[in-house]
Amino acid sequence: MALMGIQLVVSLLAASIMQRMAPHCSFARWLVCNGSLFRFKHPSEGELFALAGKQMPKQNRRDRWRQNGENKPLTVPKDIDLHLEKAPVNMMDALVLRFFLEYQWLVDFAVYAMGVFLFTECYYSVVDASKEVNIGAIWCVLTVVFGLKALHTLMSHYFCSEEGGERSVCLAFGFLSLLVAMLVLVVREDYLEFGLEPGFSSLFDNLETFARHQGYADWSIPVTKLTVKLGLAAVCAYIGSLLAFPGLRLAQTHLDAVQMNSDRPLIQILLHMSFLSPVVVLVLWVKPIARDFLANAPMGKTSVTLVSSAAFDSMRLWIIVALCALRLVLTRYHLQAYLNLAQKWVEQMKKEAGRIAAIDIQRKVTRVFCYLTVVTLQYLVPILIILFSTLALKVLGNFSWGFNIEETPGVTPALVLPTAAPVPTGGLDEDEDGMEDMEEDIQATVARLSETFAALRSVLTPLFLRGLFAFLTWWVAACQVISSLFGIYFHQYLMQN
Repeated sequence: MALMGIQLVVSLLAASIMQRMAPHCSFARWLVCNGSLFRFKHPSEGELFALAGKQMPKQNRRDRWRQNGENKPLTVPKDIDLHLEKAPVNMMDALVLRFFLEYQWLVDFAVYAMGVFLFTECYYSVVDASKEVNIGAIWCVLTVVFGLKALHTLMSHYFCSEEGGERSVCLAFGFLSLLVAMLVLVVREDYLEFGLEPGFSSLFDNLETFARHQGYADWSIPVTKLTVKLGLAAVCAYIGSLLAFPGLRLAQTHLDAVQMNSDRPLIQILLHMSFLSPVVVLVLWVKPIARDFLANAPMGKTSVTLVSSAAFDSMRLWIIVALCALRLVLTRYHLQAYLNLAQKWVEQMKKEAGRIAAIDIQRKVTRVFCYLTVVTLQYLVPILIILFSTLALKVLGNFSWGFNIEETPGVTPALVLPTAAPVPTGGLDEDEDGMEDMEEDIQATVARLSETFAALRSVLTPLFLRGLFAFLTWWVAACQVISSLFGIYFHQYLMQN
C-alpha cells in the first residue's frame, strides 16, 4: 500500500492551487478588503488650517533657501472641530499595510490546510487507511508552526524598535509564563489531565526499544523527565512572550467592540462569549470540574454517568472547534473596533489644550490603518493555533468525532520494518534491465520511507502525542487568558487614571 496514496495527490493539488490562485482569489485579501471595514482618512494641511480659521502659509524658494531646511512644523490648535472622513478598505489600500504578504500567505495556507484536513477525515471514514500517513495532520502541524513563526516575526519587530517599552513587556510576560509553566508542570494528572506523564514514559520506553532494534543494546536515554519538563517550560515561556501583545490587543478591541455595539445586545453577548472562550478551554482539562463531574454527576444520594470517557473526549474537541469558529465569525467587529481608534484619538485630542503639529495628526491617523494586518494577525493567529492543534490532537491522538466509540489509548505499535520486494531473476534484455533497475530504486525508496515512518510511529505513539498537543492547546489558551485579563485591567483602569 502506498505511504500516502491519494492523500499526497490532493495535498500537492492544494499547494498548487494555493500558489496559482493567490494573486487572483485570496480569502485573506477578501477578509480585509471586502468593503465591510471602514478606515479613516487623514486630513490635509489645508483642511486643518481651514478648521483653525487660518490660511495655510505659502513659502517661496528664497524663504526655503534662507531657512536651509529648518522649517518649523505647521501647528494647529488641538481643540479644532475635526471630523475624519470614512472610506471602505479596498485593494489599493492594502498596498501600504505592514506585513500584508505574511498575513495573506498564512491565512490562505490555513484555509487550504482546513480543506486538506476535511478531505482526509472523509477519506479515513470511507477507506481503511490505517497504514497510510495522515497528511491532514501534517498540514495542521505546519499551520501551528507557521503561526508561531508569524508571531515571532511580529515580536522581532518590537525588539528592533527604538523604544524599549515593547521589549520589556515581551520579556516580562516571558518570565511570568516561565513561572506559571513550571507550576503547571508539577500539578498531578488527577487535576490537569494532559497526559504528559504517561506520554513521557511511553516516549522513553519506546526510544530504548528502538535503540535495541538498531543494535545499541547498552544505550540509555541521557536526559530525565525533569530535564524534558524544564525544556518544555522554556518553550512555554517563549510562547507566552509571543502571545503578550496579541492578548493586550484583544482586550482593547474587545472593550471597543462592546462599546461600538452598545445598541446590539446579541452581538455584545457573542463578544463576551468569544472573549471568555479561552477560559472554557482551560476548564475542559481540569479533571475534577470537567471529566469527573460528568462521569459521576451528583443526583441526590447517588451519582449518574452523564457522559462516558470517550464521549467526553469527543465533546471536548467539538466545544473547542465551536468556540474557535465563534471567534473567527466575530473578526470583523474586532478589526473595525481597532480602525475606530483613529477617531477615538481625535476625540481625545479635542479635550486637550495647546497646539499640535499637522504632520503629527496625519501620522497618527495613518499609522492606525497601516498596522491593520498586524492587528489581524494578532487576533487570528492564536485562534488558528488553538484550532489546528486541536485538529492535530484529534488525528494524532486517535480520537473520534463520534460520541459512542470506546478506544484503548496508548497502545504502542510494534516496530515492523518493511522489506523491499524480491527482484525476479531470469534473462532480460537491456531495456528490461533499465526498467527493472528503476523499479528497484523506487521500491528501495518506498521501503526506506516506510521504515522511517514505521520507526516514527513506534516512538511517537498516540499516547505521547495526546499529551503534547493537549498541553499545547491548553497552554496557548492560558497565555491568552493571562495577557487579555491584564489588558482589560490596563485599558479599563490604568489608562483611565
